[in-house]
Amino acid sequence: MNKTENILDELYKIAYEGLTKSKIEDDNIREKVEAICRCLTNKAPIRFLMSCLLAKIDRPEIDIRKPYTEIKSDDSYSGRTYDESYIQSFIVKYNLPCNPTTAFLTPAFRNIDRVLTTDLALIVKPRRIYTYSLELLDFVFTGKINPRDLLIEIVRFLIIIKTENETRIRQLIKELRHSNDVIPLSSEQIVTLLSQHLASKNASRLPVLIVNAAYIAVAHLGEKPLPLFAHTAADSQTGSIGDVEITLENDDKIVTSYEMKNKRVIKNDIDHALSKIKSLDYLVDNYIFITTDIIDEDVKDYAYHLYDEIGVEIAILDCIGFIRHYLHFFHRFRSQFLDAYQSLVLSQPDSAVSQPLKEAFLALRRAAESDKQ
Repeated sequence: MNKTENILDELYKIAYEGLTKSKIEDDNIREKVEAICRCLTNKAPIRFLMSCLLAKIDRPEIDIRKPYTEIKSDDSYSGRTYDESYIQSFIVKYNLPCNPTTAFLTPAFRNIDRVLTTDLALIVKPRRIYTYSLELLDFVFTGKINPRDLLIEIVRFLIIIKTENETRIRQLIKELRHSNDVIPLSSEQIVTLLSQHLASKNASRLPVLIVNAAYIAVAHLGEKPLPLFAHTAADSQTGSIGDVEITLENDDKIVTSYEMKNKRVIKNDIDHALSKIKSLDYLVDNYIFITTDIIDEDVKDYAYHLYDEIGVEIAILDCIGFIRHYLHFFHRFRSQFLDAYQSLVLSQPDSAVSQPLKEAFLALRRAAESDKQ
């Protein structure tokens, strides 16, 4: 373990042991830190600040407002290097509620070659959170606050938020009925539950989890889903051809690939799928689009006629229609499916499935099962 990693572990220990007592006496600074850490819609500023603060602690001579080597001054530095080399593994190690990828590739923090002063106009949402971030950098630059104390405060709030989230999830799970005397939800009741969950805000990851859970529940039939990639990973980076890839037991060749769309499937989507299919040195059996939007008949017909041309069946299915048919077809495994879906939802990072979305599912399931008492 190098010096920088030791710094982070030491600061985590201090933050953990001092959860109930902030080291920052200034209420204004403390409130800004809490607002940044608790922001649900954009968590990039958290990693951004942590990286800049760690760099300043590690190299006191730098100007914390210059986390870009493009600035080309003696006191500039690479914030992205600190982010990817140290903050990344730190948040994974302690399972902190942060984005899983670097902040320096987000729209607000990439391609900047000037000092991050408080008058910098960033086109961002929520604007308030980014304004606070620039102000905190300025507070460190002017000596109003020590970078070490500020980083401890950020970590302290992240631990508090993580603990709060875990406590709420445990309580909601505890409230779910697991009695053998309760009749399991019917297939149609599960469809209603999933429809309600899909209608929630920021639910784009859920169709992927629905299809993945469907295969997990009937894995004994000999087909299994490959491990899911991060929701932010592009196919070109992972080498995958779909969002969910199905293989046969004891065989690594993909037999069915699913691509999820929260919008209408168009012909260009199918043409792009064709290029991915042709990049393989074998043929998949099916390439299936799962959409939460309407399906155009001409696009559906275009996909239908490709089978004779390439020997791969391409289909476009409605998400709810797909899972409704599945649940009736595998009616005896509907409870296993629902448990698998719940497990996947709860295991996703908050950047893929937000804490409110996780809590929403548990609350919806509790309400549905309570009606059967």
